Amino acid sequence: MTRESTLATDETGLDPETELDRRLEAARLGGGQQRIDRQHSAGKLTARERVDLLLDAGSFVEIDTLVTHRCSDFGMESKRIPGDGVVSGYGTVDGRLVYVFAQDFTVFGGSLSATNARKICKIMDLAVANGAPVIGLNDSGGARIQEGVASLGGYADIFLRNTLASGVVPQISAIMGPCAGGAVYSPAITDFIFMVESTSYMFITGPDVIRTVTHEEVTKEELGGAQTHHAKSGVTHFTAPNDAACLMAVRDLLSYLPSNNLEDAPATSSDDDPSREEESLDDLVPADPDRPYDIKRLIHAVVDDGRFLEVQSAYAKNLVVGFARLGNHSVGIVANQPAYLAGVLDIDASIKGARFVRFCDAFNIPLITFEDVPGFLPGTQQEFGGIIKHGAKLLYAFAEATVPKITVITRKAYGGAYCVMASKHLRTDANFAYPTAEIAVMGPEGAVNILYRRELAAAAEAGQLAESRAARVAEYREKFSNPYVAAERGFVDAIIAPRQTRSHLIRALRQLAGKRASLPPKKHGNIPL
Repeated sequence: MTRESTLATDETGLDPETELDRRLEAARLGGGQQRIDRQHSAGKLTARERVDLLLDAGSFVEIDTLVTHRCSDFGMESKRIPGDGVVSGYGTVDGRLVYVFAQDFTVFGGSLSATNARKICKIMDLAVANGAPVIGLNDSGGARIQEGVASLGGYADIFLRNTLASGVVPQISAIMGPCAGGAVYSPAITDFIFMVESTSYMFITGPDVIRTVTHEEVTKEELGGAQTHHAKSGVTHFTAPNDAACLMAVRDLLSYLPSNNLEDAPATSSDDDPSREEESLDDLVPADPDRPYDIKRLIHAVVDDGRFLEVQSAYAKNLVVGFARLGNHSVGIVANQPAYLAGVLDIDASIKGARFVRFCDAFNIPLITFEDVPGFLPGTQQEFGGIIKHGAKLLYAFAEATVPKITVITRKAYGGAYCVMASKHLRTDANFAYPTAEIAVMGPEGAVNILYRRELAAAAEAGQLAESRAARVAEYREKFSNPYVAAERGFVDAIIAPRQTRSHLIRALRQLAGKRASLPPKKHGNIPL
């Protein structure tokens, strides 16, 4: 007799308490010790071990522990395990309520049945009703083939709830094993995706199908591993070396987020002086406008205790996004990175930034923008790829956002990219600039080529091109490549000393704490997708 058929037998003669203990023990063991050992040998924790690590000790309350599937085809009627391959319930993280479900790979490979889909849906419904984050720990072979369309319907039920919960409660997915086919779309709708290096993967179609259809040879890791999705596709936001590190990272992210869209993120306590000055910032921006510098030095220097949680750190590195705290309150940071592609905006950076800005706006997290952008990346690849519509996503996101918005222009703010990066014209509340800021339609070299084309041509014939160009570039810099014209027009509220950036940001945030703004009445806007 198999273990599954033994569990399905109606054992009489046991007192009720013993019977309950037997069933609870069966649920705890999942697919059995042998499969648990196999999970451990693969470097993975079990579903229950993951839940225990994620939540505060002793806080987990399980729901639907004894649910079993109802399939009677293909011999499944004799293979019923309590819980049916997903552990679900609620608990706390740092004392705050969260809802969680964890797919159990030891039970039918964690495959989704109609009944365990209902378990997941119940958890998601409870999360929305009670205004708490929902966390999915994914480790599944996909749809349960024995159930056919019932399993597929279960996925669709989950997708619907992901969509309805979007912008209402934070949704976090941790991919801790396989996640393939239609199963990938639930994590894709959630706000943040974590992946575990070497043991997790995501893809629509696996290597075998690709080999058959396109004759391409690719491994699971190359196709859908953590590094692929972190650096190339941008699907995942964070990676971790193992299950335990992944779950600790989820806890860290939650500390920056509110429980729902009607609350603010939890305040913290820090001894970091709000008026602290950072003299090193006075020398951060090089005198040579073409020399790069690392914008993360500025971020770490001004935020509380130097702590910055970067999101999608390996993807579209010309734009840096992430969470920090200023004056003990969570903020979202968007910053051009001069140390990578000179900080230009391209397709990937625009999409990355727009998604992050919209999350922060949905959950009442103020936005801090550090701007040093020479423009949009030129080239046929960008134009053919739709840089016009993708760049417009970032513009739309900043313009639509009603949370407090503060921008600091550190150096270049050229052309349309100046407008896009939370300029005053997009309802940004406080706009600052360093004395090194250059705010203009384009850089001096390009502007001079257009404005003085005939003069430069004549100078070239006379053998005086270098001198003429240098003089005109210097003139243009003096007239336009500085922050004072913008300040005179009120497009910049103040020109500040770099060392005082922290105090200016915190004072502005305090002033904006009671901000109220709204959008025109409508069902929803039509962001350029």
